[in-house]
Formats: sequence, structure tokens, C-alpha cells
Amino acid sequence: MALPMDTLGPIQRLNSTPAEAPLAMPEQSFQRRGFPAHHATRPSLRTIAARATLVIVTLSLAVFGVSEMYAVAKVGGMAALEWVLLIAFTAAFGWIAFSAANALAGVFSPRGRNEDIDAPGGLTAIVMPVYNEDPRDTFSAIAAMVNDLPKQLRTSFEVFVISDTTNPETWIAEERALAILRAKCGPTRVWYRRRRDNAHRKAGNVADFVRRWGGRYEHMVMLDADSLMTGMCLAKLRAAMIADPRAGIIQTCPSLIGGATPFARAQQFANTVTGPVVSHGIAAWQGEDGNYWGHNAIIRMTAFASAAGLPSLPGKPPFGGSILSHDFVEAALIRRAGWTVTMRADITGSYEGAPTDLFGVIKRDRRWAQGNLQHARLIGAAGLAFCSRLHFAIGILAYVMSPVWLFLLLTGVALSVQATLIRPEYFPSNFALFPTWPAFDADRMVTLFIISLVVLLLPKMIAMVNALFDRDLRRGCGGPVGVVGSTFLELLISTLIAPIMMIAQTGIVMSILLGRAVGWLPQARKGASVSWLAATHFHLVHMACGLVLGAIALIHSPTLAAWMSPTLFALILAVPISKGCGSFWLGRKLRRAHMMLTPQESRPPEVLRMARREAHAFPASLPRDALITLAEDPMLCDAHLGSLEPELRGRGSFDPTRALAAAKLGEAQSLEELASWLAPSERMLVLSDTNLLDRALQLAKARAINAKAA
Repeated sequence: MALPMDTLGPIQRLNSTPAEAPLAMPEQSFQRRGFPAHHATRPSLRTIAARATLVIVTLSLAVFGVSEMYAVAKVGGMAALEWVLLIAFTAAFGWIAFSAANALAGVFSPRGRNEDIDAPGGLTAIVMPVYNEDPRDTFSAIAAMVNDLPKQLRTSFEVFVISDTTNPETWIAEERALAILRAKCGPTRVWYRRRRDNAHRKAGNVADFVRRWGGRYEHMVMLDADSLMTGMCLAKLRAAMIADPRAGIIQTCPSLIGGATPFARAQQFANTVTGPVVSHGIAAWQGEDGNYWGHNAIIRMTAFASAAGLPSLPGKPPFGGSILSHDFVEAALIRRAGWTVTMRADITGSYEGAPTDLFGVIKRDRRWAQGNLQHARLIGAAGLAFCSRLHFAIGILAYVMSPVWLFLLLTGVALSVQATLIRPEYFPSNFALFPTWPAFDADRMVTLFIISLVVLLLPKMIAMVNALFDRDLRRGCGGPVGVVGSTFLELLISTLIAPIMMIAQTGIVMSILLGRAVGWLPQARKGASVSWLAATHFHLVHMACGLVLGAIALIHSPTLAAWMSPTLFALILAVPISKGCGSFWLGRKLRRAHMMLTPQESRPPEVLRMARREAHAFPASLPRDALITLAEDPMLCDAHLGSLEPELRGRGSFDPTRALAAAKLGEAQSLEELASWLAPSERMLVLSDTNLLDRALQLAKARAINAKAA
């Protein structure tokens, strides 16, 4: 597809990248503390009150719950397995107590501030890292964000797309979309750079941008490929950073949008209703010792460059090599240097895409879990703020708690089996007429179960009540009936998928602990319907666990089987549950019934409607072949050649892929023949090398000349 004539001008007017403005970004040490740029201030009274609430409520609930569990188990004396059960319960109950306390700490959330959006403050880069994403989605979102900016700020922002794409056709599609985007962004300049070497993944991509062009900008708004932010949100973020010279990172709280399946809609509804309760709690207790989630945040360029250069960790992956969950570490290092890291829950209009199904989430969790567990090596790094270490610990526990819950479940099953199969050996050291039998206070256990359920559901109940009293949120979710009904439907879906995620995350954690590293795969953002055969294969382990646990429980204790029935039901029926949660048809039915409706659906923000309209201006599909597309579109080819960076290859170095591509190029008699011979890696190399690409294009020119002569 050739470029429309009205989009060719921007290719000629602008280079792909601006003149380089280098900014030093030294690698930081985790062994010694750097010299802070500012002196950290004491936390505010609100932050102190929120932290006190978090600690007091967490400890009070944990002590109460554990003491009740001890009272349940000590009937007849504590046996070895009962002590194991108590320890596992302590960890699990402490985790849900912390979550409940976090929701209560939200009453001390800092109040919003009104900064002057027109305050002068230098250029701000809107940075979009992409890695084999659909250019139509990412570029239309950028166009919508830029056109939603207040007109007086359009020249205060520049867009910089930093690509690590490795698919040839996606690369050419990005360059084709660039011309269209530039035509749509008017006075806001748009730049594009694709790296040859994808070293250190997204963190390396961003670091390369900062080192080469960071000096051009005062701040950068970091996006993800599915990010969308209103123009006013961008303007307020910029104004907030200008107003606070100590601010290093200001993080927004993105709302999920675009949920098309029951799973996505459940995540989207929970994020919209429960999310603010959680985020206000986090914002309250972390104060200026905040965290960074890697996107939908504004960062001061000098703070990032001077303090957030990441080294490779010694050793091999999964615990060595590149730092995967780099955002947590960057926030900790910037805070260590004396800059503030805050969350502004009051700055709304920040959005990101909702995960589609369990398949994509579990695959994504493999990478996230490795990154979070990697933080165990950094939690003791020199000079970090206590809250930064706490953020590391929370990230680790988010995945470690799945094995803890499974261990708690297996310990209960073991106690049941022991009571029926194994002869008791629990005689005390002193003389006694009877053994110490494992026994439990059944009535107290029921009470403890109810208490645990209340603590677990407290954030959701607070969120539901808050939504009922918030007129705009209540109306956006379908009224009181919609809020209550959707809350319980989301809870049902969460309950069904929790056991599946428990087994999946346990397997992920164990795999990482056994030394199996994960590769760098693009996220599945749109999803697709998975076949029943593929779903069965994917969930085979989950079903097997459910069947084995169910058989053991039924044989040895029907009462235990009844207690475990929700977990067993979810595991045994993992395939239909997963298929149902990922069904686009069922998602549409729920949408029509106004179930799990959100204000972003009932009253879509203008920037979202604009992004959907802008998408029609960009090609809906990738080129069928990158080389042939360039040969057929001379203007696009010229722009591509002008954007290529020189290859840094020393004399005598030998690249087998390049040699093979050159050999095929020498044998091919037409460009179509060459295209059919080249493997994807060879095609990428030809597209990256001006000499090889020129030789390939000569094949097309020679064929055209011969055809004309004939």
C-alpha cells in the first residue's frame, strides 16, 4: 500500500530523529549509596497517620486471626503438622490483613492540588516504547492524546516513539504510520527511532533514548503500548512536576478500558470501583517514598539520568542479567538520590488496556514474577528508603503468596489423611495414658472462616459502598442495582479463577527457583479465541491437581471435600471456566445487560472516542512483505533509508546471518524470489543494511526495466 499523497510532506520535512542532545546516565551501584541531590524531608502528618493505620490495623488483625487459629488447633495439644498449618496461616492471613489495612489507610489520602497548566517549564517528551505492537493501535492513541492537548501546550510536548520491534513487516508498518501520525499532530513534533540492538529490553530502550536525546527535554511522560491519557491529564502532570522542583516521578493510577471478555470486564470493573480505594490507600502511606509502574507517569529527565542507570546483575538469569521489573528499581534509586516519588490519584484521565483472558495473564505473569523475585537480590541495596524496600517485598509476596496458599491447602489435606491412615505417634515426652490426637475446635473454625472472609472482602465492600454514594460512579456503573450486582458477579469470577491462578503462579515461582529464565515476548494485548484443545492442554495441570485433591479429600474426609469444593470445582472445570472468561460472545452479552459496566463504557471519554476515529486513518493490516512494500513505495523507501543507523561492526567480525542473506541475495533473480527465501532474521538484516537493501531493490528495478523493454 503506497502512502497517501497528503502524508508525504511530513516525511520530507522532518528527519526520523532530532539532533542528538546527549545526557549522561551512569550505571548505579547497589553496594554504596550515591550522593543525594536533595535532602529528604520528614513525612507529612497525613503520611504518618496513614502509616500508623497500616501498621496498627495489619498487626491487630494478624494477631487476632493467628491467636484464633492457635485456639482452633490447640485442642488436644499442638502436633507437628498443626504447627506447620499455623505458620502457613500466619503468612496468608497477614497478607489479607495488610490489604484490608491499606484500604482503611485511604482516609488519609493526600488532597489534590491545582497547578497552573500554563506555567513555563521546557519541553516534555511523550515517550512510547513499542515492541512488535500493532502500529494502528499505538499510533492512533498517540494522535488522540496530542489532539486532546490544550492548544496552547501543543508545542510544549513532543512525541518520541522508541521501537525495539524485531518483526520486519511491523517495522515497515511503524514507518508508514509515522508519516500519517506527523500529519495529524500538527505543531507537535513526532520522532521515531528503532534500535538495532535490543539490549536490556524496555529499560535499555528507554536508557538509550535518554543518553542520546535526554538533554533536549525537561521531562518525559512514559507510556506503554496500550496507554491512553487525556490532554488535560498530560497537562496536569507536566504542571505538577514544574510546580515541585523536588519531584522525580509522579505516577498516575490508570483505569482499565476496552474490556471485551468476561475476564477483562471483571478486571476493568474491579479496577474502576475497588482500584481507587486501593490507590488512595497506597498514595496515603507511601507519601514521597512512592513507586513507579513503568508507564502512565511523568519523570524528570535529570533525575532519571543521574540516578536510574541500571547495571546488569551478576550471574545468569533468572536472578542475574538484565533487571526485568526495572520500574520498581528505578523508583527506588531516584528516591535514594533525594528526589520524591509520588502517586497522584487525583489526576484522572489515565487509561490502559484490560487483559483479555487467563492465557495472556498467566504468560505475562511468568515475566513479571521473574522480575519481582529478582528484587530479592536488591532489597538490601545500600541507601534505599524503607518504603522502597517494602515495595520490593510486596512485589515478591504478590507471587510467593500463591505457593503459601497452596501449601496451606495441602497441609489441611495432609492432616485429614493422617487422621485416617497414619497411626498417631504424638505421645508427649512425659508419661501419659493417651496420645495427643490432632483435633480442632469446629465451632471456632467456622467463626474464624467468617472472620477471614470479612477481612478478605473488606476492600471490595468499602469500594461498593463508596460507589453507591458517589453519584457519577454509581450512574456510570448502571445505578445501585448495577453496582451491587456487578460487584458480586466480579467476585464470583475472581473466586473461580483464584485457584487456577494459585496453581499457575506456584508453577511459575517453582520454575524460576529451579533456574528457568523467561524470554522477551510481546504482550498479547488483544487476545484471540483459544480452541478447546489448546485450552485443555494449557489447563491440564490445573485439572489434574483438582482431580487428585478431590479424590483424596472425598476418600478420607467428605467434610473436608465440602470445605474445599469451591477450589476443587474451579480446578476441575478449569477449561470451561477459562473459555467462558475469555469468550468475546459472552462479554458482549454482559455488556448489553449492563453487567460490570464502567463509566468509561457508559460515557466514553473524548480521547477514547478520538482514538477510535483516528484508527481508521492508519492501515488495518501489516504489509504482506516488507521488502516488496519498500520497492513499491519509493517515498516510504527513501524515508526508511534515511532513518537507518550505521552498523557498528568491527573489522574481522563475522555475522553468519548476514553472510547467508548476502548469499541468497546473490542467487535470487527477482525480489519476490529473494523475499520467499529469506528467513525473518535475514529479512530484518537486509532491511537494516543500506548496502544489502540497495542490492535487493536493484532486483526490482532490473525486473521493471526488463519488463518495459519487452
